[in-house]
Amino acid sequence: MIFDFSLILVLLAVLTGAIWGLDRWLFAAPRLERGVKREPILVDYARSFFPVIVLVLVLRSFLYEPFRIPSDSMMPTLVQGDFIFVSKWQYGLRLPVLNWKVVDIGEPQRGDVIVFRKPSDPSVVFIKRLVGLPGDLVSVTSTRVMVNGQFVNLRPGGLYRGPKEDEYPFSIVAAEAGDDGEHSVMFDPSRPATEGQWRVPPGHYFMMGDNRNNSRDSRFAEVGFVPEANVIGRAVAIWLSFNPGQGPLLLWDRIGTSIK
Repeated sequence: MIFDFSLILVLLAVLTGAIWGLDRWLFAAPRLERGVKREPILVDYARSFFPVIVLVLVLRSFLYEPFRIPSDSMMPTLVQGDFIFVSKWQYGLRLPVLNWKVVDIGEPQRGDVIVFRKPSDPSVVFIKRLVGLPGDLVSVTSTRVMVNGQFVNLRPGGLYRGPKEDEYPFSIVAAEAGDDGEHSVMFDPSRPATEGQWRVPPGHYFMMGDNRNNSRDSRFAEVGFVPEANVIGRAVAIWLSFNPGQGPLLLWDRIGTSIK
């Protein structure tokens, strides 16, 4: 069981539904017989809030859930201050709180940007890009990623130019190939690369941040391979973006953009 906002919504739905239902079943008729038409204030609130809570719970649990980007690990794709929508249904429908998959719809693909629960601490939520599928052999050397003996195509670009360029003046952006096309990655020459080789076990995924030299991801033991059950959903769009540095409060050019 995962203790998060979904659990609060479930408890509120049960509480308000129980108050409303018990009143209609046991107390509404005797109250009307006494000529009292007005509901008690607690019942009135329960009747008003119950459908709203259930609607929010369904939308958040089965369709889309909002998340805030807390760090720079997914730059240049996502920056701290971005608020995103995560599709909960693309990889299957799961029961809230229990996290049991009840409908299998699709599987994650290499290159997907995925929100997941940290394996060593499920209360912590991470967002990274899927690099290795179950059974893959993933190797990382300097700026290059190799999957099953094949280098992932990397097309060099120029210096990073974006909302946090003052903090990353010498970082280089490149276009990396994924199953659905290219996506951007970034390399900070002032930080050492984390290299190694990993065999992804069955039922798990290998995740890496797009800010390759500044990301705690599956290359580190504290994160490691991500079990399929820890996957929350796929990041699909930016719905709000606050400027993390100087300048205008909102980054209008990022709002409404899809995540690739």
